[in-house]
Amino acid sequence: MAKINFTSSRIDSFKCPDDKKQAFLWDTRAPGLGLRTTPQGSKSYIFQGKLLQQSIRVTIGDPRAWSIEQAQDEARRLQRLIDGGQDPRAERTARLLAEQQRQAEAKRQHVTLGEAWEVYIRIRRPKWSERHYLDHVRFAEPGGRPALRGKKLISPGPLAPMLSLTLPELTRPTISAWLEKEVETRAAQARLAFSALCAFITWCESQEKYAGMADLNICTNRLLKEIIPRQKPKQDCLQREQLVSWFQAVLNLENPVHSAYLQALLLTGARREEMAALRWDEVDFQWKSLKLADKIEEDGREIPLTPYLASLLLDLKIRNETPPPAHILARWRKQGKEWQPSEWVFSSPASADGKIAEPRISHNKALKATGLPHLTLHGLRRSFGTLAEWVECPTGAVAQIMGHKPSAIAEKHYIRRPLDLLRVTHEKIETWILKEAKIYQADDI
Repeated sequence: MAKINFTSSRIDSFKCPDDKKQAFLWDTRAPGLGLRTTPQGSKSYIFQGKLLQQSIRVTIGDPRAWSIEQAQDEARRLQRLIDGGQDPRAERTARLLAEQQRQAEAKRQHVTLGEAWEVYIRIRRPKWSERHYLDHVRFAEPGGRPALRGKKLISPGPLAPMLSLTLPELTRPTISAWLEKEVETRAAQARLAFSALCAFITWCESQEKYAGMADLNICTNRLLKEIIPRQKPKQDCLQREQLVSWFQAVLNLENPVHSAYLQALLLTGARREEMAALRWDEVDFQWKSLKLADKIEEDGREIPLTPYLASLLLDLKIRNETPPPAHILARWRKQGKEWQPSEWVFSSPASADGKIAEPRISHNKALKATGLPHLTLHGLRRSFGTLAEWVECPTGAVAQIMGHKPSAIAEKHYIRRPLDLLRVTHEKIETWILKEAKIYQADDI
């Protein structure tokens, strides 16, 4: 190969013949340094050498970006690598990979809590109940947008002040300051949000994209946990003498779906989400059973459909399958809508998913009308378990109806109560509650 001393004029004037795909010019001063050009006029400095008796070629760069002296220095450096037994191509690949890792790490350091939180709840959603998912959405609610109903703006969630912080900024002092402020106005929500945040940070450690970014000690720091007031056990529960007033108030509610739903919670001890998600195909009027979703049993649990509750659900079924008046149907047709019965037992046309969403308003209204103390929907579940003590039923049967996890060895491994055996216990409890509530006398049963 002919070699010449590289000069600026020679570099600029060098051209590729039209009958060739590329042409080369080689330097005499730096071993292996060459200039490659194409018929289109594209030029680049290259280095060519031999490693293990094989020719290798590496592109150095454009002559417009590299001076001759810089290209010569680079060619000598690459030749030294070959003399040392290294492949210049592998060395360049390693440098590019290191730079990519550096950029990826720099990008990782700028991931915010809000960005990672969205990924977290999207990935974990299939593992959660719908209520648990919505709680996590609410924790990170930025707020400030109008509510679906009314003119009020949605309040920010507990985690909203930290959504713009990067994961490395989630340190103990930062979390401590956030907790102290949140506890002042909403201690219960702060406790739940902190628990969710700890679960999120633990999850981050299992993800290559987020591992090592947030301080894992946040989840185990005793000082942080001391900021949160200790949660007191809830005691809200209907007493025997309050049953008459409670039933009268609930039966007088304008919304029959809410009325039946509240009574169903008390008469079954089911969790509010379990009962709200009940579909008509899970109600068996022939064999008197209900199939409820269960947070412990993956396939759900089957409980008896007691006589009084069956009458409530039968009324709802008739109501659900009765078409609305003709003028409403006509209006819907103009809007391109067709009426059909709801799949949900406790339906609500106003809710997004078609099932009952917020019965607490009706319940609180009923409690206020009768002067009864505050009682949560979960308090109705607690009331079922407590009132069952009056009937002296097997505690294991009551727990199975409510969907409690078995605690004793015998309950876990040996006792399997069939539906008919549960029915004896369940109907006994319902009869006693209705008798105390003066809904009907024992002679009427």
